[in-house]
Amino acid sequence: MNTRSAWTRLALGVAPFALTLATTAAILMAMGENPLEAYANLIGGGFESWAKVADVAISMVPLMLASAGMLITFAAGLWNIGVEGQMVAGALLTTWVVQAIEAPSAVMLPLTILAGLAGGALWGVLIGLLRTYGRVNEIFAGLGLNYVGFALTNYLIFGPWKPPGGATMSGTEPFPRSAWMPLIGSTRASWLALLLAVVAILIVYVILRDTRWGLTLKAIGLNATAAYRMGVDTRRHVIFALMACGALAGLGGSLQTTAIYHRLIPQITGGNGYLAQLVVLLSGLRAQWVPLVVLYFSAVQVGSPRLELRMLLDSSLGGVLQGAVVLFFLLVNGFRQRVGLRDR
Repeated sequence: MNTRSAWTRLALGVAPFALTLATTAAILMAMGENPLEAYANLIGGGFESWAKVADVAISMVPLMLASAGMLITFAAGLWNIGVEGQMVAGALLTTWVVQAIEAPSAVMLPLTILAGLAGGALWGVLIGLLRTYGRVNEIFAGLGLNYVGFALTNYLIFGPWKPPGGATMSGTEPFPRSAWMPLIGSTRASWLALLLAVVAILIVYVILRDTRWGLTLKAIGLNATAAYRMGVDTRRHVIFALMACGALAGLGGSLQTTAIYHRLIPQITGGNGYLAQLVVLLSGLRAQWVPLVVLYFSAVQVGSPRLELRMLLDSSLGGVLQGAVVLFFLLVNGFRQRVGLRDR
């Protein structure tokens, strides 16, 4: 790669963020607001104290796990929109384990982790079976099962798992302390949850780069028909890909219950399953960039409320920044592909 090509790639990589800042700055100035002050409040809101840094770390965990799983299914050419349902399944099975078993933390915490992995994996296998044998596109299968998962969650919270005082939107009764993930000092962040998320993204990085299965998934993603004619059992690998993604997403849902809310709540996923799709797209399907993109999304999410407190701006500006950077990434990527085609 020559120097000019390297600079071009760098410029195209920075362009989505520069365009996002320029566009939102123009909107803010049209409203009579100072964009530099808004950005300073946004960044400061996410990193102004150790408590806020811990909140950013909390936000990163489920999003990184869901994104790590989606990297696997994207490699196989699958649009796994069912990550939300897989997160719910992990949270549900974890809650069932916590309510069914009384044990010390040394036993309970590994059980909750395994429950999260198993619940999400089984939900992913269900989507895979619908995809491969029922001929249902994974998008529709995943979306349909998302609604099933949320409906089942509401039924359990307002039915069999409702607190003794009556069902409320606050969810089930709090989990016993033995099922709470260990925290970092006096913050709300769990070092074990963060460690699990980092290990997950590292494992996915190695799988997709250095293993035969990773190469097989990429071959299926590029041309499933050609891979099948070369002797690859595409059905089996598709199911395994959805199962692996489901396991990581289910772990994210599990950690939402044991590391953050310490109970099951109706909207336990926090929308991270859908947001993970934007993270993976923005990372260019590269595992090594996912943590940085996740950090950006999490910092914006945590820092946004400060805009409302300090400048009386709606905190939804953070969502505009998140969506705009993905939009401009897609536009820049389309431009890059057109230029590449012209060069051939």
